[in-house]
Amino acid sequence: MTSPAAEPASDPTASDAVPADAAPVDAVEPAASAAALAGSPPADAPPATGRRRFGAAVWAALGIVYVVWGSTYLGIRVVVETMPPFLSAGVRFVAAGLLLALLLVCRYGPGVLRASRAQLASAALVGLLLLLGGNGLVVLAETTVPSGLAALLIAVVPAWVVLLRTAFGERPGRGAYLGVLLGLAGLAVLTLPGISGEVRVWGVLTVMTATLMWSLGSFASSRLPMPGNPFAASAYEMVAGGVACALVGLARGEQRGLDLGAVSARSWTALGYLVVFGSLIAFTAYAWLLHHAPLSLTATYAYVNPVVAVALGALILGEAVSRPIALGGAIVVGGVCLIVSTERRG
Repeated sequence: MTSPAAEPASDPTASDAVPADAAPVDAVEPAASAAALAGSPPADAPPATGRRRFGAAVWAALGIVYVVWGSTYLGIRVVVETMPPFLSAGVRFVAAGLLLALLLVCRYGPGVLRASRAQLASAALVGLLLLLGGNGLVVLAETTVPSGLAALLIAVVPAWVVLLRTAFGERPGRGAYLGVLLGLAGLAVLTLPGISGEVRVWGVLTVMTATLMWSLGSFASSRLPMPGNPFAASAYEMVAGGVACALVGLARGEQRGLDLGAVSARSWTALGYLVVFGSLIAFTAYAWLLHHAPLSLTATYAYVNPVVAVALGALILGEAVSRPIALGGAIVVGGVCLIVSTERRG
């Protein structure tokens, strides 16, 4: 889940804002995504109704989000081949958060990071839910769960968000509820004992727990006081989530016996890729899209990312795509498509 990680801001996931109908991105997109997940488009976002023509910049940004965020699951899988899960996640998010903060200061000055105690506390809480509970658990699960299957399981996030919105008095619409049912049916197919070959049940349950944590963080972020600048909010979220991941890794004893010399070159490369491309470039593209394209169009990454992840896992890592996984994944993606199309009409 990368990150993402995050999206524009004061909304939920300004760092990883995901439309109420969308699925989590990887990690660094915490803030922005959350906002989107919560279903609250930026005030200046263009209307999603009517036909519009989009320039090359919009499609280029969308392509980055499609491919890069979809590839982060593969990146995580390669990282944990020779690196401990939580410590590697901690390094990734702290590095990305500090780099983002540095870029913001260089571009806008130190004042861009100004935030009240309440805003900092909210950003830290959202970062813990999204990056420690959401992405951190995905990293842990990918020590045994194929990257493609993890992406398919995570695609169910929009369904959880619809249920959370309902619990708080909102009425997403019949189409959204049907999408939830389809998503849960697909989830059942993906998680039934024995259908996924050698995949351990605890790994699948860990990913499911991660989707709930991500959904809670995304939903809560739209209802908490966040830093005024969405990118600053994302930086705070990433640093808080990264520090928490590192502390959990130390508590689990991941540092014992850790030999940096034994870490493979491909794991280091994958970690660098996640920091730069997954957490900074893709996040920036997503945040830009939230202000220059309809939320309904931006939300389509929710059902493209899993397809990209499965394809890359099969092509590069040789991950098997069994019939149950293909069927369950298709059902989940179909449910997400229905939720997104319903929100678009709404």
